[in-house]
Amino acid sequence: MLVDAWLARAEESHPDRVALETPDGCCSYTKLLEKAQACAVELTKRGAQRGQRVAIALPAGLDFAYALHACLLLGAIAVPVDLRMSAAEQQRIADGASVLVDRPLDGSHRPADSQELSGDHALARSHDLDAPAIVIHTSGTSSAPKPLELTYGNLLWSALGSAVALGLDENERWLCALPLSHVGGLSIIVRSAIYGTTAVIHERFETERVLRALQEERITLVSLVATTLARVLDAGLSDPPALRCALTGGGPVPSALVERATAAGVPVSTTYGLTESCSQVTTAPIAALAQHDHGPGPALFCTRVRCAEDGEILVAGPTVAPDALAENGWLHTGDLGALDAQGRLSVTGRKADTIVSGGENVAPSEVEAVLETHPDVLEAAVVGREDPEWGEAVTAIVVLRVTPSLRVKCSTDEAALRAHCAAALAPYKVPKRVLLREESLPRTRSGKLLRREL
Repeated sequence: MLVDAWLARAEESHPDRVALETPDGCCSYTKLLEKAQACAVELTKRGAQRGQRVAIALPAGLDFAYALHACLLLGAIAVPVDLRMSAAEQQRIADGASVLVDRPLDGSHRPADSQELSGDHALARSHDLDAPAIVIHTSGTSSAPKPLELTYGNLLWSALGSAVALGLDENERWLCALPLSHVGGLSIIVRSAIYGTTAVIHERFETERVLRALQEERITLVSLVATTLARVLDAGLSDPPALRCALTGGGPVPSALVERATAAGVPVSTTYGLTESCSQVTTAPIAALAQHDHGPGPALFCTRVRCAEDGEILVAGPTVAPDALAENGWLHTGDLGALDAQGRLSVTGRKADTIVSGGENVAPSEVEAVLETHPDVLEAAVVGREDPEWGEAVTAIVVLRVTPSLRVKCSTDEAALRAHCAAALAPYKVPKRVLLREESLPRTRSGKLLRREL
């Protein structure tokens, strides 16, 4: 199935609207289309063709967006490269690409030059929904990042499903401070082009810059993870004037954090998603937030979710990457969860993370959620450690809050934290040990806990 090329359609409908806004400048849809066309010409001169991979190793910003849209206009497959990786890791991501873009494309070719391109070099007037558009590398929480092809159809259906859940404001300004090498950040640029709205891009998450944007720059949507939401709340975020929703996911979102955000006048929509499903799978609708319902969300429009007998979450529908589907037609996520009577999904953990202690199964995320309700706990991780008596001993690794004015840790100790858990959990789930840690817990750039490094 073919659909009109997104960027050209957005430019035709909203030529003067700001398409991209960054700390270093902004551009209208007319300028974005012209720049993307000019960069596509340069890519062809460097050997790029339809269906070939183009690695983009640029910081988040205008030049990255020009290169991305140039690939989509050309029909080349964009491969974002995470610049925080080592040189060897970046090289592995870029392997197989016909062109590596590691410096801004010239973009000085005249738009008329693009009319001379033909065959595999011709610019797309439409997108084939079955064709691969982007290769994203999974976040690597349990292993090395793996490449996954997402199609134009995956991207389009994800954008439509998100809009049904969150609504769409004609004057939308979606703030992205997530890495563009991961699906959560990259999808904001793509969705905004599909909608014809504004994407506000920060090169990296900086608490004060995000706080200022939310308070002063008419941001209507923002994508965060639990740790970054906590940081802007710690910095004083309160009643952001234009914000419709802070979409928060990338891992478990503690209920205490959602309650804290709500008390500060920050509307939070919790979301669950994966690279394989082109970002969101379930999202709490904005309509539910208005009714003070901050529970888990239902599946996105046209996405299907069910839980297998062992509790594994299975996903199907047009947002799921074709290569990620099992023979039974479902994406086996490796995550554990449960659906309530209204079809709302609660995620309880990872199958691979399950701790078997004394013959009982323990979900680390459940214990972590309880620990993070303690007012002195900044973040917590729970792992199973080999134990001669229990097989695996439930072990908590906790980072305590710092009192900003005194720059000292609070006095909460292991016994107090175990007692806190005992008040809310079955005895076999209570950590046998609690280890206090000074430095932050290891996480991917998208905010997911790297449990394997603990």
